[in-house]
Amino acid sequence: MVFAPDTEVALRSVVNLINTSANGDEQLATPADLDRFLATEGFTGSRTRDAAELASVQRLRAELAELWIAGESAAVDTLNRLLQQARALPQLVKHDEWDWHLHATTPEAPLADRMSTEAAMALVDVIRSKEMDRMLVCAAEDCDAVVLDLSRNRSKRYCDTGNCANRAHVAAYRARKAAS
Repeated sequence: MVFAPDTEVALRSVVNLINTSANGDEQLATPADLDRFLATEGFTGSRTRDAAELASVQRLRAELAELWIAGESAAVDTLNRLLQQARALPQLVKHDEWDWHLHATTPEAPLADRMSTEAAMALVDVIRSKEMDRMLVCAAEDCDAVVLDLSRNRSKRYCDTGNCANRAHVAAYRARKAAS
């Protein structure tokens, strides 16, 4: 295990959020799309379910996408700003099927604040652990999705949004066959 379980869950949610706009494919176009995303990711708390809430999550997604490829100093600046804006106050909580984990906002805080704080808290662990090299962009030439490499040998290079790894492996196989 590289990070605490709740940190890994939050990091995967960040990847999944960023990748909702990968390769020009907008997967958070409507509040209903956001509902599905949040249900899949297990986000709880208050919701307004309106266009403003959707827009705030889309803005957060863009900020997190920029942060994903930023250098350490720029990432720290962004994380500190996100935590300040949400007035983060970390506390241990246990709810639903989750064991003890950190929450830094109240369940009543706006959705984007809760999401940004959870993402920031997880990314703080990445930076403190000097593990930013685990934050990647898919190695496929035609893909701009992000990748979180939690493998022991740091070998993950392709995203989980499609068949990028399969396509790369098939192309390599065909190239080897053509060369022999």
